[in-house]
Amino acid sequence: MKIWKQIALIAVIAAVGYGGWLYYQKLESGKITAASTRQANPSATRGGNLPLVVVDPVREEVINDRLEVIGTSRALQSVAITPYSAGTLEQFQIAAGEFVEAGNVIAKLDSEAEEIALARAQTVLKDLEHTLERIQRLRKTNTASEVQLVAAELAVTNARLAVQDAQLALTRRSIHAPISGTAGILQVDSGNYITPQTEIVKIDDTSKIRMDLYIPERFVSQIRIGLPLKAYATANKGQEHAGQIAAIDNMLDETSRTLRIQGVFDNADGSLLAGMSFSVSLAFPGDSYPAVNPLAIQWGADGPYIWRIKDDKADRVPVRIVQRNSNSVLVDGDIETGDLVVSEGVQSVREGQGVRIKTSETAEMLPLANKRDAV
Repeated sequence: MKIWKQIALIAVIAAVGYGGWLYYQKLESGKITAASTRQANPSATRGGNLPLVVVDPVREEVINDRLEVIGTSRALQSVAITPYSAGTLEQFQIAAGEFVEAGNVIAKLDSEAEEIALARAQTVLKDLEHTLERIQRLRKTNTASEVQLVAAELAVTNARLAVQDAQLALTRRSIHAPISGTAGILQVDSGNYITPQTEIVKIDDTSKIRMDLYIPERFVSQIRIGLPLKAYATANKGQEHAGQIAAIDNMLDETSRTLRIQGVFDNADGSLLAGMSFSVSLAFPGDSYPAVNPLAIQWGADGPYIWRIKDDKADRVPVRIVQRNSNSVLVDGDIETGDLVVSEGVQSVREGQGVRIKTSETAEMLPLANKRDAV
């Protein structure tokens, strides 16, 4: 190779080497400057790398333990009217659907025989009373004996009882309403021969409505007299009827494992009838639990947990889910009302790591220590 070519090659190699050395020195100078900047302002880098999260304060809510069952309405009192004795029904004093007061006459049976029996008993009583008066006068002059006087008094007493018996038999030929209520459809017509087994009409007192409800065994401990009930008629679900538990059975049904209770509902307007079907709701007073945003619930190998922000750092807290609602989840764990729980940005949170809190609708409720770092 000629000498001038060798000199040219050496010059090129020297130039490339010098250029590389200059580039290396520039890189080293940049690293030193960056390091100096970090030492002078440590927060410049640290703050930019902290995860940004949205937090919500823990609230306290009462567990919503609710039960819905199906019930059928019954009248507060219901009586099927039958006569005391057999006879021909002469006339009804009421019409179907009419309201009757307790004690009112609703029907009459033929009563000629009972009227005759009463008149006969009254005649016998009057005669025996005259006999007793005569013996009492004779006894004063010792003309009648003590035995005659006692016999006369006993006869009068029996005669009076016979009159009462005849009067009762005559009274029972008129059929009276035992309770106040609304008469149903008349089961027989005037002129029919009826017996004590014949139902002539039914009277229902629907001023209040009763319902027999069957409660699952797991709710038995929460059932109390006076517990409020809400009923919705199947025919009109938009109308709510308020009532309360009035009676509780003393044992569970062994077959269905349910407890029979009885609810009473006011029906002053008469809009409810016996035999209607209802959906009845019972709300039981429950215990209080911390409530968190549903988005705050995370799952790990050991179950659910949440991220709580404490001293500006993330703290993983295991929890037990008690109840899920539409806008909250009731949990049991080592948290208290007012604690800040991460609801957004949970993917970038790590145990013990610092965080930046993003201003949200809940920012006004944050403690001052956390508002200071909000962005």
